Amino acid sequence: MFIELNFKSTIPIYEQLKNEIIIGIAKGEISFGERLPSVRQLAGDIGINMHTVNKAYKQLEEEGFVSIHRQKGVVVNSEGPPTADKQYRLNLKTILKPMIANAFCRDIEQEEFVKIIEQIYVELEGRKNE
Repeated sequence: MFIELNFKSTIPIYEQLKNEIIIGIAKGEISFGERLPSVRQLAGDIGINMHTVNKAYKQLEEEGFVSIHRQKGVVVNSEGPPTADKQYRLNLKTILKPMIANAFCRDIEQEEFVKIIEQIYVELEGRKNE
């Protein structure tokens, strides 16, 4: 599992870690049913605090990406996260709105923004289908 963190970013490390794992799942680099490294092991490998890894894992569990078991450890849910319901879609709009507003203020046209999204989807789909 390849994790890339930016320690100079304003995005908290636990959030970056959570996002990297979700991207890994989306790309098919992390399989459904796969065991993730223990909190201690991942923290040591990356060089971050165990509490940071634990927080990322807990959020992944809350969002339905993983299950945390005492004996098995952290396992990617075999059926994947729950499907996007109405509440998820509302949350998605809430998250995207400031990003889009920021891009709008920086004169990024809608067409360019949509192309960026399409490029990300192609990247994720391409890796998932390999």
